[in-house]
Amino acid sequence: PQYALYKKQMSGFSGMISIYLKGDEVEKSRRFLKHLKLFTTAESLGGYESLVELPAVMTHASVPEEHRRQLGITDGLIRMSVGLENVRDLLEDIEDALQYAFSETDGK
Repeated sequence: PQYALYKKQMSGFSGMISIYLKGDEVEKSRRFLKHLKLFTTAESLGGYESLVELPAVMTHASVPEEHRRQLGITDGLIRMSVGLENVRDLLEDIEDALQYAFSETDGK
């Protein structure tokens, strides 16, 4: 909604991204976070290391579910702060975690 203002004030982009996991299931989201090796699960975002959080059960856990959903904070929302690690390594880590999260087995 503030894209025009952003373009006026900024010359680049940040390392903050949000993704929604298909199916919007908290268990799949937890499995995704659990399997990441290069991202640290933390509520603090924006550091030099790659961090990840699940807002529905972390930063916004006390917000009623209906209100969270109105804000777009669903059980499938993942927030990531991309750090200084090698981008190919990070992408591979995300791909592996996605495969794990959507696999039929628990990896045992």
